[in-house]
Amino acid sequence: MLLAALLAHAGAQAGALPYDPAADAKRDVQRALRASKSAHVPVLLVFGANWCEDCRALDKAFQTPGNAELIAHEFKLVKVDVGNFDRNLDIAAAYGDPITKGIPAAVIVSPDNRILYSTRAGELADARRMSAAGIHDFFAQAAQAAKTVH
Repeated sequence: MLLAALLAHAGAQAGALPYDPAADAKRDVQRALRASKSAHVPVLLVFGANWCEDCRALDKAFQTPGNAELIAHEFKLVKVDVGNFDRNLDIAAAYGDPITKGIPAAVIVSPDNRILYSTRAGELADARRMSAAGIHDFFAQAAQAAKTVH
């Protein structure tokens, strides 16, 4: 009975992880780019990993009501799992290697796949120390910056 409860808890925890190691990130990016064209919003690529405390903190902040609304309204979100810096590195490279200064890292791209904004200096690498309001402000400013480039 205890073992079953522990396994159920472990399964629930695994389901709550933000990055799906089985996801086809290239396909997900292409789908988001297509969806962004019809929605007239950019794509937000968030590079991270489940082992990364800051990545999990950012994802948790994305789920707060204000942030969830901002992200849903301003972007098509794609989470790209970089594993132990051994997965989807080709995708990171295609977008200027934003992960070199740490994860999580974010890139905003236009519907025609042009980089509009990127966290090239590790701006989110301390996401666990950022408040939900701070994350909201960061992505609201990034969305605004992307609109001026767009």
